[in-house]
Amino acid sequence: MTETKDRREFMMSVGIGAGLVALGAQGAAALRSLGPNVSYDPPTTVKLGMPLELPDGMKFLPEQRLFVFRSGKTFHAISAVCTHLGCTVRAEALPRPETKVVGNGELLLTHAFKCPCHGSAYSGDGVNTEGPAPTPLAWYELSIAADDGQLVVDLAKPVPHDFRLTIA
Repeated sequence: MTETKDRREFMMSVGIGAGLVALGAQGAAALRSLGPNVSYDPPTTVKLGMPLELPDGMKFLPEQRLFVFRSGKTFHAISAVCTHLGCTVRAEALPRPETKVVGNGELLLTHAFKCPCHGSAYSGDGVNTEGPAPTPLAWYELSIAADDGQLVVDLAKPVPHDFRLTIA
């Protein structure tokens, strides 16, 4: 009789354990269904428009917090997000344009960047020159969309400061 009782207790424990596991899984699925299966993060690739419609010089895109520079058929993009605490830097025109060697080529600098929050300053190529900013502003990859020929920035792909996109 004691063998039957032990077996009965064991089977009862297994049944209760399986029921608790099933209830836990069902509860987790119910809680998961309360959140949407959609990402509300902004897309990392953004179409900026037709390349030759962008003005020569600098254009600020506030929604992307991005500066896009055009010199003829050559483009580059610099982040407007301060590397100190994430404030949006502002561009200040230089009294005279400067030429700086960046990587393997020269870059005409027409603006410098200043953070209004804590005073960080950046040169026209995004290099931090003063203030609490620990690193330079990011440069992002530009490309041409295959479907419609628009200029596309990928905000998830930082590139070296000598990156330029030249279109044919």
